[in-house]
Amino acid sequence: MKTPTVDDISQLRTRATNVLLRARYAAMGAAVGAAIGGLVSRNAASTGGAIGGLVGAVIAETRWTASSALETVRERRQD
Repeated sequence: MKTPTVDDISQLRTRATNVLLRARYAAMGAAVGAAIGGLVSRNAASTGGAIGGLVGAVIAETRWTASSALETVRERRQD
């Protein structure tokens, strides 16, 4: 078994941060969706929470992808 390098640990930290960010956005989306759906009925609150969670996760993933793309472009400019 090889010893983890600084790069390996950095990548692991980045992955963990991204997972937590995605979970946070999903939770916020679910809360907003459930609150809006709750104005209509209990079933709508459940559906709104599920849809809001999916939307939040997609937003987090899109944000992370866009940030990664910008970072890559900045690195290429410096080279």
